[in-house]
Amino acid sequence: MKALIITLVVLAAIAGIVILIVVSGVNRVVTLDETVAAAWAQVENQYQRRFDLIPNLVETVKGVAGFEKDTYIAVTEARSKVGEIKITPEMLSDPKAFQQFQAAQDGLSGALSRLLVTVENYPQLKASENFQTLQAQLEGTENRIAVERRRYNESARVFNTYIRKIPGMLWATMRGLTTPKEYFEAAAGSEQAPAVKF
Repeated sequence: MKALIITLVVLAAIAGIVILIVVSGVNRVVTLDETVAAAWAQVENQYQRRFDLIPNLVETVKGVAGFEKDTYIAVTEARSKVGEIKITPEMLSDPKAFQQFQAAQDGLSGALSRLLVTVENYPQLKASENFQTLQAQLEGTENRIAVERRRYNESARVFNTYIRKIPGMLWATMRGLTTPKEYFEAAAGSEQAPAVKF
């Protein structure tokens, strides 16, 4: 009788340990998935901040007589394309949707860069306090975007690594979280340094 009770206690303890391991593993994959979603939300916040700054910047630039219309039209069109694309946390695992989002954001970054380079030809615009404030806010936002993209990529890497290794693969399968998250990559053409001519 005592042997039976000891056996049952040992089996219950083993079952309890197994249950704790499974619950812990499943909770870990959920935590990692939520970390990726939170990092993504921060990326979106910074992109939204930039998106909201652009109309003020364009209006300030438009006020300068003779400023190249094509430049701010390109910024406005790039901003419009960005506004059309809404990406959800579920789409972070969809390479095509993610690349489309990134391409639109890279297009806007390029248009803004061209706008800021063009401004160099307009000393009265560069001297405008309003423009300087907007430019500083935009530069700060671009830095924040880079930081948040790096944080997102790191959380996506941790998640992707976890779901590819055992036992994480098992826990991810149990929760239906087996699709890796996409990474931000450098914009096309960024591997070549810009030519500087004096």
